[in-house]
Amino acid sequence: MHSCAILDDYQNAALSVADWSPLAGQVNVRTFNEHFEDREALAKALAEFDIVVAMRERTPFDAWLFDRLPKLKLLVLSGERTATMNYAVADTLSLPVWRARG
Repeated sequence: MHSCAILDDYQNAALSVADWSPLAGQVNVRTFNEHFEDREALAKALAEFDIVVAMRERTPFDAWLFDRLPKLKLLVLSGERTATMNYAVADTLSLPVWRARG
């Protein structure tokens, strides 16, 4: 079973604006409504997830954070270009980064 964290879902809308039913029985999804200001708390909260969905450009995904998320296998971004994402580090880790178009 996979585990997916959805970050910065402050409107509590992520689970209602898309059909998540195809993932039933395969992925446990948890939303985080509040932004993590404390990076240590963020790393601790995400440590057990193998999929992370970043809904906003508020969370910097850099070497420091990737280093603390050894279980991370997929990162999904809500936009095509994200200034807070270090794509070079993700590439060196062979971490897939999926981006939504729009």
